[in-house]
Amino acid sequence: MRDVLENVSPEHATEAARRAARPTLRKRFYSKAAAVSSADGFALRLDDKPVRTPAGRVLAAPTLALAQAIAAEWDAQREHIDPAGMPLTRLANAIIDGVHDRPAAVAAEVEKYLASDLVCYRASSPPGLAERQARHWDPLLDWADHAFGARFAVGQGVVYVAQPEAALAAACAAIPTDPWRLGAVHTLTTITGSALIALALACGWLTAEEAWQAAHVDEDWNMEQWGRDELALERRAFRLAELRAAATVLGSLCPVSG
Repeated sequence: MRDVLENVSPEHATEAARRAARPTLRKRFYSKAAAVSSADGFALRLDDKPVRTPAGRVLAAPTLALAQAIAAEWDAQREHIDPAGMPLTRLANAIIDGVHDRPAAVAAEVEKYLASDLVCYRASSPPGLAERQARHWDPLLDWADHAFGARFAVGQGVVYVAQPEAALAAACAAIPTDPWRLGAVHTLTTITGSALIALALACGWLTAEEAWQAAHVDEDWNMEQWGRDELALERRAFRLAELRAAATVLGSLCPVSG
């Protein structure tokens, strides 16, 4: 047995471990997913049966377009139901179960990111990276100043930069209070590491792809210099799907000005 294990390549061992870690998927038990009007908004139905969140609440969205997008995820499932491929459903569950009852706490988490936002910390070298950061992030800071009256300070390296209280207060006031928009902004903030990027997308100033690019300036630069890693690319694809799901939620609701 020892000889067998020693002859297994690291790549095969990694793949075997990943297969073993995969959860057992539930077989598809319905023929059709649909969105119907209900007391909770627009609820998901599987063969006319209601769907519940992990906390036992009705899985329903505030707009028909969003409910139909969630239903499309369920319709796209094949023999088994794979939650990993259903980012809108996961986000809807998180908002219904985790944001509706505690919006102040969720907003406070977004506020923490504003105090040390990604776009405020710049590299001094190499020049190419510094230039790329400035190209993606300087217009974003100018937008925050124009849209909210929030002028953020910028520093180099990882040394903490204290932000003006007026800037923080103005930006915090722009955090959505509606649970669905707030949940989407919170998701975008944690994915990108920047509440300003999340707010810019929520206000329609950035597209989802532009937000992704702005959030991954450093990572993209490093990959260009040192190459790509398969597992890292898988994680990126998962995060990108989550970002697009949050953008879909925001796009299905009335945009805020900015």
